[in-house]
Amino acid sequence: MTPVVYKYTSTKEYHDAFPCAYRQWRADSHCNLIHGYSFSMKFYFGTDELDVRNWAADYGGLKELKKTLEDQFDHTLIVAQDDPQMETFRLLQERNMAKVVVLPRLGCEGLADMLYKYVNGVYIPEMWGPGEAKRLWCYRIEVRETQANMAFREGHREWNEDLFV
Repeated sequence: MTPVVYKYTSTKEYHDAFPCAYRQWRADSHCNLIHGYSFSMKFYFGTDELDVRNWAADYGGLKELKKTLEDQFDHTLIVAQDDPQMETFRLLQERNMAKVVVLPRLGCEGLADMLYKYVNGVYIPEMWGPGEAKRLWCYRIEVRETQANMAFREGHREWNEDLFV
């Protein structure tokens, strides 16, 4: 796919904002044990047209996105939906020992993909409206687990991806 370059880019970044416990049960290393990260995330919004305020993206309009991120990643225990120890994690939640968040895929790549689809397919159209969804695209999302380890998901409206698969 051909990269698309937008005339304007605006970014929103959260540094070490989401401390959580995490388990990659499929890993052949110590990463299959519960361990912690304080995730950082960076969102790149692109457009060829600024809004009436001469902004690419309204930073103040991202408060609900931050709340969604906090709900999923702040002081939570993140596990994959196919984790074979799911019964144990549910028990921890029932006993109020953990706020368990079950996601389809883990890893920075999987989290970046999930957030890319959510921001473009749900957040922008529902929170900012269909007009903004036509004007603005979050074309890159980076998820960083440590200073040294980061993955990103990139895409463009022009690629006509199905955001709901």
